[in-house]
Amino acid sequence: MECTCIRHTEMPHTTRLFADFVYHFDRVSALYRHPPAAFAEAAAEIQFPAERRAALVSALRLHNGDSPSLSLLAQPGTVAVVTGQQVGLFSGPAYTIYKALTAAKLARQLTAAGRPAVPVFWLATEDHDFAEISRAWIFNPAHEPLPLEALGAAASGGPVGEIPLGQPPLEALRRGLADFPFAADVLPLVESAYSDGENFGSAFRRLLQRLLSSYGLLFLDPLLPAIRELAAPTLRAALNQAPQLTASLLERNRQLAEAGYHAQVHVEPQTPLFFLLENGQRVALKPNGRDYLAGARRVSPEELLDRPTHLSPNALLRPAVQDALLPTVAYIGGPAELAYLAQSEVVYRAVLGRMPVAAPRAAFTILDQRAAKLMRRYRLILPGLFHGPDVLRERIAQILIPPPLAESLTEAKASTGQALERLSGDLAAFDPTLATALANSRAKIEFQLAKMEGKIGREAMRRDQRASRDAAFLSNLLYPHRHLQERFYSILPFLAKHGLDLLDTLYENVHLECPDHRILAI
Repeated sequence: MECTCIRHTEMPHTTRLFADFVYHFDRVSALYRHPPAAFAEAAAEIQFPAERRAALVSALRLHNGDSPSLSLLAQPGTVAVVTGQQVGLFSGPAYTIYKALTAAKLARQLTAAGRPAVPVFWLATEDHDFAEISRAWIFNPAHEPLPLEALGAAASGGPVGEIPLGQPPLEALRRGLADFPFAADVLPLVESAYSDGENFGSAFRRLLQRLLSSYGLLFLDPLLPAIRELAAPTLRAALNQAPQLTASLLERNRQLAEAGYHAQVHVEPQTPLFFLLENGQRVALKPNGRDYLAGARRVSPEELLDRPTHLSPNALLRPAVQDALLPTVAYIGGPAELAYLAQSEVVYRAVLGRMPVAAPRAAFTILDQRAAKLMRRYRLILPGLFHGPDVLRERIAQILIPPPLAESLTEAKASTGQALERLSGDLAAFDPTLATALANSRAKIEFQLAKMEGKIGREAMRRDQRASRDAAFLSNLLYPHRHLQERFYSILPFLAKHGLDLLDTLYENVHLECPDHRILAI
């Protein structure tokens, strides 16, 4: 096994805010309450009464049993390292697992350092983006991307966690993974989680519990009645401050824009901070004067204050509600979530009076031995794949040009350039207008040489169909459909290919002190 690092600034779609967060925190320190690794300061702010802790432990017991982590959480002073994800089909994208492993690693390190901590996974069951959670991607042994979709499950407009599975694509999953060496170890875990009677939330939780059983994670479902009761006071407090919260968020977005950053969530005066859970729906509560509009219906603040367990927070309010429920010392998030927190800091300040340390999740690209060998053969590095398969084929084509021909072409370009440079100097002394004309001609000459180089490369590619297949293989595995591997594929095909021990390998390569993207060759 080999592991190398790439800075996030070399990865596609890295925002300036995230790059500054991980590499120049001083530039964004005003947007977060604590600097990285300030766990002692964050823990000192936590006031978590014994009765609240007992109620939380009781609520978590339903889905977690009497686990060692739950027993530890019951002890005074124990803190939580929290992460979470939408309850996507077949565990969602692979980075879901990387989040969980990062939280587990940090909790274990804090405990070893004398600050008892447990990892908690927040199941985002309240979201209503059904299209996003009902699909998953895997690959087969040929590394061809295969889409999977839960058929028969219908979007309801309500919380996605409560939507029945319908017909999960288990047979398509079996066919896709069947020829991998460890499919027989992985498939039973999935089948037992995605069984009859489960919904998207419960199946997602059951699968992660099976995959991550040795890492001590506790799973929290915010739709549980007992959890909603615990969240009610925070939602009431936020409702009482709603106009001020919106004003603070608008001001924070202005500050982000002035600093040259983007706001992850667009906020307007009418942006709903709350949703109403009613009749199986999750309806936005849009401010309208002192009241709210739930669809066409007008709802008063007083009515909502009497029904706090029917309220659901939006993306910017949810983190503060989450961390009011838990003694959270750190939140593990991806780039988008850390951008959320830059906005949510003003909500934390007003509603909770504290905020956890924000920490980036581990990020991985997994290579098999064939991919690693091909990248060495063609002298490729991962960023070279981020321009798409066509550019990759051209790059490989250049490598395939016979060395003598490549040398002749290089010499031709160099000698032509030198000769034209001398001629340009002589023409400038003789007649400047002729030197200008030569400049135009020189561009055409250089264009024709580059065109010939491209033709040579394409001919080399035509003669070596294996190279074309290699380019497709690498693109499909490492940058499928122009997406980072960890954001596109489920973890399941990697486990079916490399075995369940891959989880331990990933865990061992979570290095909390290093925020870079890691390339793991198995």
